[in-house]
Amino acid sequence: MRQKDFNQFILTLKNSITTWDYFVNWKKVNSNSSSLEITLNKLNYLLGKSDLKAEFKKLYQSNPDIIKALPVLLAVRENSFEIFDVEGGNSSFFDLSGKEDNVDKHYEFIEKSGLSRLFKEDGVKNLVDYVLGVEVGLDSNGRKNRGGKIMEKIVGSFVADFCKDKGFEYIPSARVTDIEERWGIEVQFEKSERSFDFAIYNPKSKKIKLFEVNFYNGGGSKLKAVCGEFKVLNDELKAQSIDLVWVTDGKGWKTTQRPLEEIYNHNDYIFNLHMLEKGILGELNW
Repeated sequence: MRQKDFNQFILTLKNSITTWDYFVNWKKVNSNSSSLEITLNKLNYLLGKSDLKAEFKKLYQSNPDIIKALPVLLAVRENSFEIFDVEGGNSSFFDLSGKEDNVDKHYEFIEKSGLSRLFKEDGVKNLVDYVLGVEVGLDSNGRKNRGGKIMEKIVGSFVADFCKDKGFEYIPSARVTDIEERWGIEVQFEKSERSFDFAIYNPKSKKIKLFEVNFYNGGGSKLKAVCGEFKVLNDELKAQSIDLVWVTDGKGWKTTQRPLEEIYNHNDYIFNLHMLEKGILGELNW
């Protein structure tokens, strides 16, 4: 295998791995908003009504399902709430799942949560369009997780091509129980459900290599802790004659170079995406 070169590792880190599906999961957004479209159109009746309370009660009598759409108007997924009253010093419970038939309490939720402004004052013309925007906003919370999934997807393509070329087997999101069940190799950890992003198995040598994958846009103390964790993990696996391959990338490492250099020199296999692109997996001892 090529000689280690930490400076080259840092120089070839990628600033971004953003793909087009990073921004919004439109399939999920459209599915979530479409599932409420009929109910939201019923609630559209209330927009601009001067006597909102009376009109809500009238609509509720024939369409009690309208309360199920109230939480998403507040950009939350839950449908039951425990609300603490600071002035009264006690809590009130509101169930908008459809199990509780209490029109006065449901309207109290609308009034006290501020939803009444949405219907009376804020000029919303169509709740279906409004919820589509809410869903886009809620979906943006998943971008951090999508970033990690994108890195796994990218590395996974290298792993798949490599294994196909070499006649190796692999498991994504490999739990230690999966590894033992499929290949008869016991990976010893205190937690039996410990998993790795990938496990690659050479059927000729009967050996595995375990992969962990991550990408960091930002630096900070977290990355120092990550280095410590992967150092310990490497040593635990090495004691079992199992290699850990850590594929990590991102500009966050450029501000946390000292702890990374220490573990880079300690662990046997720490790669970035550039190294995978240059065929580093084929240089390993399998």
